[in-house]
Amino acid sequence: MKRLCSTALAAFLVLPAAAMADDLDGLTPEQLLPLAQKEGSVTVFSLSSRIAKIEAAFEAAYPGIDLIGLDMSSTKQIARVEAEQQAGVHAVDVLYIADSPVVFTKLLEEKRIVNYVPPRVAGVLEDRYKAPLLTQRLSTKVLMYNEKAFPDGSPVTNLWQLTKPEWQGRVLMVDPSQRGELLDLLTEISLHPDEMAAAYKAEFGKDIEVEDGLEGAGEQFIKALIENDLIMLPNSDVLNKSVGDVNAKNPPVGFGTYSDRRDNEKEGWALQVANNVEPANGILFPAILTIADKAPHPAAARLLIDFMFGDDTPTGGPGFEPFNVPGDYAVRPSIADHPDSVKLGELRAWTIDPAKTAVARGRISDLIITLQ
Repeated sequence: MKRLCSTALAAFLVLPAAAMADDLDGLTPEQLLPLAQKEGSVTVFSLSSRIAKIEAAFEAAYPGIDLIGLDMSSTKQIARVEAEQQAGVHAVDVLYIADSPVVFTKLLEEKRIVNYVPPRVAGVLEDRYKAPLLTQRLSTKVLMYNEKAFPDGSPVTNLWQLTKPEWQGRVLMVDPSQRGELLDLLTEISLHPDEMAAAYKAEFGKDIEVEDGLEGAGEQFIKALIENDLIMLPNSDVLNKSVGDVNAKNPPVGFGTYSDRRDNEKEGWALQVANNVEPANGILFPAILTIADKAPHPAAARLLIDFMFGDDTPTGGPGFEPFNVPGDYAVRPSIADHPDSVKLGELRAWTIDPAKTAVARGRISDLIITLQ
């Protein structure tokens, strides 16, 4: 690999931090490498436990750089970055994070993070995936069912069926106060009142009547779902085992992560996405890679983000293969959808608009609290 000459390296080392960061943005991985090796390590907060696989692959590709990966929910990442930076602490380099409505309002607008787009992939990514923050892949919160218990397909074909007596106490979701992506899911349902009203009429044969104090059929659905004893769980592991257990005779359904299907064989699950659901089965949302303000290892941070976009092969190579699974969708067009995955264009999920979700989610959060 090419290395910067000692004069260029020395110049970088005496630049002010802001100027240095700007200059680093245009460097290739080969140019970043000697600077990153001098820094010696890079710390990332990750929404996915698969960061452990990235750690091994990154350290093999770039000897001399220790990747410290901490598996942490987006909600906890946001709270920790806010608290540390308010205390003048700048310990993390990279955030691999979802819950984009809050990331935009609490981190980006407050200048607690910096957007970085690796030059190597900038020309192939759609603009919507490069700004205001960099999207590495699209993830999901969608309705999942047990394909062994229901071999003929999903037992649910309309979201409103989840409000009927036969599903009372048999619909699961991780607590939205613990995982912001689930609050984004409920918020997105509220933002589609016409589609939810049409689905209601298709299921019940009559027009919906929205109660006073509620805004549209989406909010009426949220109320009906919670009042039908929606079970809120502490984490996705409990949800996946409950929904997907291969030995279950009459398992529940749950709003979970489609890509957790990758662990079916290892865990003894039979998770499958309920795709043919009216008016949608859930949401697609961006998994964001971004650099923390005043990152202590700025060159290594950029090198890691570049690495996690993978190589030019259809699987993305070591930098992306941990995410090339059913239910994860690369935004880099050269990386193909997993063959066991519903094609992105056929997935019946709404793609969130972070700006609209950010405006609406406070009201939905309050609604959930009043109903619990």
